Amino acid sequence: MTEASFKRTVLFVAAAASFLGPFMISTVNIALPAIGQYFGADAVTLGWVATSYMLATVVALVPVGKAADIAGRRKVFALGAAIVALFNILVLFSINLSFLIICRVFQGIGGAMIVTTSVAILASVFPPGERGKAMGINTAATYLGLSSGPFFGGILVQNFGWKSIFVTAGALGLFVLYTILRHIKTEWVASKEKPFDILGSFLYVIFLLSFMYGVFLIPQIKSLYFILTGMALSIVFFRYQWVASNPVFNVRLFVDNRSFAFSNMAALINYAATASVAFLLSLYLQYVKNMSPQSAGLVLVIQPAIQAVFSPYAGRMSDKIEPRFIASAGMALTALGLFLLAILKIDTSMSYLAMALCCLGFGFALFSSPNVNAIMSSVSNEYYGIASSSLATMRLLGQTMSLALATAIFSIMLGKEEVSTANIGIFLKSVNLSFVISTITCIIGIYFSYARGEILSHKASNNSD
Repeated sequence: MTEASFKRTVLFVAAAASFLGPFMISTVNIALPAIGQYFGADAVTLGWVATSYMLATVVALVPVGKAADIAGRRKVFALGAAIVALFNILVLFSINLSFLIICRVFQGIGGAMIVTTSVAILASVFPPGERGKAMGINTAATYLGLSSGPFFGGILVQNFGWKSIFVTAGALGLFVLYTILRHIKTEWVASKEKPFDILGSFLYVIFLLSFMYGVFLIPQIKSLYFILTGMALSIVFFRYQWVASNPVFNVRLFVDNRSFAFSNMAALINYAATASVAFLLSLYLQYVKNMSPQSAGLVLVIQPAIQAVFSPYAGRMSDKIEPRFIASAGMALTALGLFLLAILKIDTSMSYLAMALCCLGFGFALFSSPNVNAIMSSVSNEYYGIASSSLATMRLLGQTMSLALATAIFSIMLGKEEVSTANIGIFLKSVNLSFVISTITCIIGIYFSYARGEILSHKASNNSD
């Protein structure tokens, strides 16, 4: 296999893995009503089908990223694909909802293993000058999974039942596993002789699990206890990581490496500002515009479709132009798109909404790929695993905080009332307020995106490591 052919194969496998995770999330969300009906589950219990996957993924990202640097990124990637395939297939034998949720937990762990290693492998294979293009294609695959999931998930659930989406995900996992075992023989090990930080991993899982669980409980009073406990444990974790000889998460990167720290902060802010867009607009289109779920889904495809198209080009640009310029422009366009949504009215036209979604999609594309390129190019090969897991953690934390904020605003302004013609005005004000806060958050993110400093000057030195 020639070098060019090897790079294409690696990119294909990484992109397939990046497609699989979001596809699993978005298809399962569509299937939740059918799953609830099958098991006779209430809404709160049913919510854990989606939540358990996200929690398991976010708490596993950093430990498995470090384990991949020590044991080998290909090995951990393949194991993750095997776990995803196995526990998607095991869903067929679900006798109750608890068994399904356990399967979702393992799917999340397997998903974390392939997400964090796929980006690290790409950074290992593609040198500076080519990395941005590769990251752009990989990012496009991620949003292709998000955008196509509801469409294909709806077809599968309607025609073959809800279990068919897990069969499909299992088959995709087996395909990814076969491809990497059959066609990719190279192993990437960055810290072979270093021991794994078991205590640090334990502290990380406990503090993040407590914090995330508390966020999911918002606006309940007990959520505060879990969030404060998580914050207290995070201090213990970071203090321990500062003095540990081989920490699971090198916190000094956030202190000594401005580009790495600010790029991660920009990612966290971007996702915290934008992750609730699809959720809020789905409700707006169905409650205010009286659209069917299928019609609303087709409208919402505009944003991720635009991002999937332009992400590779943005990534390629970031190989030649400082990523902070492109990403900051993308963050500014995203803020503009959020502002356009913040002034939605009952009679807002669909063409106006489509324009706002196009603005968001283009802004996401300009921000995401260059920002990923910046993070991976700001560290040496030894830290590729931790850098990719850090990025994925920022994404999931941001998504969680974004959805939690939107839910809290609804809870405060609407209480437990169902949306109806009597309170549609209050509902719309809740949506507007959510987008106003998101706009302000995104404007703050422009600073971190621009102030990260130069990245291109780092690439040559990192490539020699």
